[in-house]
Amino acid sequence: MIPLLTRYGAKLAAVLVLALGAVITVNAVTDDPAAQDADHPSQAAAEQQAEAEAAYEEVRFRHVNYIAETAGADVTTKAAALADYAVDKAQGLDDAEEAAQEAAEQAAQEAAEHTNPTSVDIPSSCDEFSGNRATGCAITLDHGFDLEQFGCLEALWSRESGWNEYAANSIGAYGIPQALPGSKMSSEGDDWETNPVTQINWGLGYIEGRYGDPCSAWNHSESNGWY
Repeated sequence: MIPLLTRYGAKLAAVLVLALGAVITVNAVTDDPAAQDADHPSQAAAEQQAEAEAAYEEVRFRHVNYIAETAGADVTTKAAALADYAVDKAQGLDDAEEAAQEAAEQAAQEAAEHTNPTSVDIPSSCDEFSGNRATGCAITLDHGFDLEQFGCLEALWSRESGWNEYAANSIGAYGIPQALPGSKMSSEGDDWETNPVTQINWGLGYIEGRYGDPCSAWNHSESNGWY
């Protein structure tokens, strides 16, 4: 009895195994693997990660592209600005050079017209004067000075004596050059008290020996009140 049941039990077990295998085989053939994988949690996570990476790549591409375009625009803008600056700088240098040249020309012209550092009136000729001034102008030129120097001399002795050969002050200065004492002029001639020519010659000799020229004597007088 036991062996018979054993044989039937073994057969039944074999049948069950075959049936289960058939079911598995049918499921393997008929079921959709993609659908099954899609339902798997790990697959869903992988897909989400892939979508995130794709979105990141798109944003990164746009960002890189934007930077490149913006950088290009900035370079163009900077290049244009630099060009404008260079033009303005060059124009400014040209203007500065032109202004400097004009200033130099004006200074040269003024120097040619007004070389006298004391700004006295410079006569065009001795014909502008009369009396002792006309005589003094002629003698000044004979001494080798120009009309500019006589302009200084005219201003100097106009202040000292008004070109009056008899001018005298309380301390003993006398004549057109206000020699102190007046008797110093006797070295030029015995008529020093009355002759304007003698006084002018002596006065010019004194100026040459002490100051070099009438304008230097005038500058000293301007600074100190005497010469």
